[in-house]
Amino acid sequence: MKTLLLPLLLAGLGVNLAQAVPQTHTPLTDLPAAVAALKPGQYLWYPQISPNGPVTLVVSLTEQRVYVYRNGIAIGVATVSSGRKGKETPTGVFTILQKQVDHHSTLYNDAAMPYMERLTWDGVALHAGGLPGYPSSHGCVHLSLDFARKLYDVTSTATTTVIISDAKSAPVDVNHPGLLAPMVSDGRPQGPNEDGEDLPHWSDTAESQEPPTVLVSRADRRIYVYRGGIEIGTAKVGISRPEEKSGVAAFSLLEKPTANQIDSNQPKLRWSAIQVSDPKEGLTPAEQLGKFSVDRQFLHNLLASLQVGSTLVITDLSSTRETRSAPGFRVIDADNRQTD
Repeated sequence: MKTLLLPLLLAGLGVNLAQAVPQTHTPLTDLPAAVAALKPGQYLWYPQISPNGPVTLVVSLTEQRVYVYRNGIAIGVATVSSGRKGKETPTGVFTILQKQVDHHSTLYNDAAMPYMERLTWDGVALHAGGLPGYPSSHGCVHLSLDFARKLYDVTSTATTTVIISDAKSAPVDVNHPGLLAPMVSDGRPQGPNEDGEDLPHWSDTAESQEPPTVLVSRADRRIYVYRGGIEIGTAKVGISRPEEKSGVAAFSLLEKPTANQIDSNQPKLRWSAIQVSDPKEGLTPAEQLGKFSVDRQFLHNLLASLQVGSTLVITDLSSTRETRSAPGFRVIDADNRQTD
């Protein structure tokens, strides 16, 4: 997985760069340059692409970045400043123990720690702080004030997992985040299931009742389904014109599929366009995907799981190491172009 996949996904939709760069939602043409141009205090933020579900954070100490996933799908990346030499930020898997908007340090002269999210009881936390462009803290992870406020609003002490990694301690999928949340040892945030991945996989055992999120990668020719941050299904798909590029498109389901639609090979579902980076490709999933086919039983399971508010994300970018193709049945269509 390449480090740039997450920022490319977000920049393909539109970029929100804090501080020095004016805020804009104009899609960029030179996406790698946009990522490389991130300066201390700047971030990419697009929470609409996955509006529901638990949040997972990956703090990459080697990159001085934090990557944000919701319901298994990437929604943001920001610059950070971690612990300096002798006060290094610990690596590992953490949960948020406490949150406080207006917090002051009990260890360092009552220093202000706005939007504090505690990771350990001995003083390690995420919070707004100085961002000189290199590790400078006493062990905490510093964020820009604006990003710390946004992050505070989407995290929870009940469901948010924070993974802190460096090049020496982390598996490659954690150290180099991508489109999907990485897999970690405790099993809470999970990425693509590569065991028998040529076969359709469906196991909706997630405890969450959140609407599932669906991601389709044209490069992988694969579909991934998440509920509550856990992958519940994946299958290879056939996509006509997979070589064509259409950027990133995100849609929200307006009506739960009926029994007749669930049993249909060509269901016509009602979707609202959240964001389409290449509008000339169309404002419905069917127009964005063209002919899109998948295993019949997987289709049935997918349709039965969808709820109002389920999000479908379509991207040109790869989420796995290989690309595949396969025949099957047409899966998603739309009978209107509603964009409200």
